Amino acid sequence: MARDAPSIDAYGDGGFRLDGVRHEGSLLILKDQAGVWPVGSLAELTPQSLQPVLDAGRSEVEFVLLGVGAKNALPPRAVRETLQRAGIGLEFMDTPAAARLYNVLTSEGRRLAAALIAI
Repeated sequence: MARDAPSIDAYGDGGFRLDGVRHEGSLLILKDQAGVWPVGSLAELTPQSLQPVLDAGRSEVEFVLLGVGAKNALPPRAVRETLQRAGIGLEFMDTPAAARLYNVLTSEGRRLAAALIAI
C-alpha cells in the first residue's frame, strides 16, 4: 500500500523536522498529515487532546504511537482507558524512540497516529 506519510528527519530544540521542514512544538501525525498538537508535556495529555484520533476511529488508526517526552513514563489512565474503549491501541515511549519507530512503521504501511511531545 503506497503511503505519503511524512518522514521525521530530526527532533529536539522544541520541535521536529519533517521532510526537511521545521515544525515548532509538539506534533500530531494523523492520516499522513502532520499538524500542531497543543500538548507540551505528559501532564497536559488528556483524552480530549487525542480527539482527532478518536474521530478518525479504528478504521483509520490501528494504534497511537505516543512520544511522551524526554523520558518514558506511563500516560494518564484516562487516556489509556479512552483509547482502549475506542478499540485503538497505544504504544508509548520517549519521543526520540517514538520518532525513530514512526519512520519504520510508516515505511511498512501501518495505519497509525503519532502523537509526539516536543523535547
